[in-house]
Amino acid sequence: MDTTALVLVIIGALNWGLIALFRFDLVATLFGGPDTILSRIVYGLVGLAGLYCISLLFRDKRRVNS
Repeated sequence: MDTTALVLVIIGALNWGLIALFRFDLVATLFGGPDTILSRIVYGLVGLAGLYCISLLFRDKRRVNS
């Protein structure tokens, strides 16, 4: 679950970087526009993954490494 969430967060970060630098929304381009159901699902999954990744900040490091 951690890896999946991290991959989605990275996708979201790269998409925001493209928007900031080039005004190019890769997710919207791939899925037919920002208002299509597929784009909204991807945006939602990225958002949920970001919320999940907050938990990574508060985990006990010893438990994760063992």
